[in-house]
Amino acid sequence: MIVELSHRIVEGMITYPGVPGPTLGVHLSREDSRKVYAEGTEFHIGVITLAANTGTYVDTPHHRYPDGPDLSQVPVDKLADLPGLVVRAGAGREVRIGGDLDVRGRAVLIHTGWDRHFGTDAYQHGHPYLAPESAAWLAEQGAALVGIDSLNIDDTPPHGERPAHSILLKAGIPLVEHLTGLAALPDEGFRFHAAPPMVSGMGTFPVRAYAVVA
Repeated sequence: MIVELSHRIVEGMITYPGVPGPTLGVHLSREDSRKVYAEGTEFHIGVITLAANTGTYVDTPHHRYPDGPDLSQVPVDKLADLPGLVVRAGAGREVRIGGDLDVRGRAVLIHTGWDRHFGTDAYQHGHPYLAPESAAWLAEQGAALVGIDSLNIDDTPPHGERPAHSILLKAGIPLVEHLTGLAALPDEGFRFHAAPPMVSGMGTFPVRAYAVVA
């Protein structure tokens, strides 16, 4: 079974406050293509302009650190076909992870349920986030990737500190934010995929995140 874990990208959608929504256009319309191809043959070639942090996207170390691996440099085996683990967040905004969980080599997906607010004003305020101490624990324990179904893996106060980003990306652990559909996954027993295109010089990009459940 394949479980979809990404938000649909549509014209003008707002993912994060201050980040513009995407615009969709046409490079070659079906009507114009009829002038180029044989009779009865037509094609459509679209154009999209979007900020890299749109929809469900991956952060690579280059997003935070100028000398960190970018989208083209992170090996695909750190982004796809990873054994997955879902951590169900409890009450409260700060999510804590630790104890005897086996996270080494796994995609650790934090299920908060905040995705239910995606596309509304409520999504941008009071969102759940990962405790900095838990980010450090995940790095120490060798998690392969960390994802969350919330606005940000960090709290987003006005002073702009981002400890979870800093800790995890420094350790070479990609992050996937704005996931959805984690409620449909078992706690484990699935493979997680979230590979972006290989764009040189960029640190973030939308992904088609999904899980294959055994």
